[in-house]
Amino acid sequence: MALASGPGPGWLLFSFGMGLVSGSRCPVNCQCQAQEVTCTGMQLAEYPADVPLDTRKLSLHDNRISSLPAMRLGLLSDLVFLDCHNNRIRELMDYTFVGVFRLLYLDLSSNNLTSISRFSFSVLSNLVQLNIANNPHLLSLDRYTFANTSSLRHLDLRNTGLQTLEHSAFHHLAVLQTLYLSGNPWRCNCSLLDFAIYLIVTHLSHPDDQNATCVEPAELAGWPVSRVGNPLRYMCLTHLDRKDYIFLLLIGFCIFAAGTVAAWLTGVCAVLYQNARRKASEDEADDEAGHRVEVARRIFPTRSHSDHRGFPQLI
Repeated sequence: MALASGPGPGWLLFSFGMGLVSGSRCPVNCQCQAQEVTCTGMQLAEYPADVPLDTRKLSLHDNRISSLPAMRLGLLSDLVFLDCHNNRIRELMDYTFVGVFRLLYLDLSSNNLTSISRFSFSVLSNLVQLNIANNPHLLSLDRYTFANTSSLRHLDLRNTGLQTLEHSAFHHLAVLQTLYLSGNPWRCNCSLLDFAIYLIVTHLSHPDDQNATCVEPAELAGWPVSRVGNPLRYMCLTHLDRKDYIFLLLIGFCIFAAGTVAAWLTGVCAVLYQNARRKASEDEADDEAGHRVEVARRIFPTRSHSDHRGFPQLI
């Protein structure tokens, strides 16, 4: 039986040679030492070339990098530390970190993030610390953003544009210990209820608790997000406001009107039915009376006729 086809010896030797060459280089103006590459404050506009393949710690902070190339970043299969804070990264795609599945520390703070794809962190099951603070244009996070980051212990969401969070987004973060939420315009309405209750029952550490406050509604403005669970429960589950009363009034009126119309139609149908039955009964009575008269006429002839036949007429 023929063996399965695969790369030939020449290709393997070429790949091995390229790996050795690439692994022996260091990006221009960067510092490389013991599997650690530092390219900070170099005003780099792009991800640096020739990063050694055996790199375990890569520092790219304080540059002007606008994107992370998945192909080149994915070659660093041993990478456990990636610091990209204070750059100009705008978005993260589903495949951005597809090759760095051993990553433990990721810092994306102080960038220009406007969106994070729902599966951007899907391969980072070993990630322990994630920092996406100071991204003021990041307005929302998908419910699946942290679905596979089950090892996450420290999450920093400070100073973003987040207004609300879904409780289901944290469903798989069983070992999460520290959560930073300050500096965000939190809208503490009923959509935040489940997340607010989650903050109470999980007993997470909130080092910035006093600064993570609600912006609206007015009655909860200034309240720490971690403490609005019970007030929101009252407002959303037991308390009725003016709109609720108006809605209930309209519903009651509609039910009353529908019941009145149904009762009227039922009454009309009952009256028509009774009239039809009464008319049918009268018709049957008339027919029966006429039938009895006819039978009586046949059985008992009229007196005048009988007298005429029984007694002769006198002249």
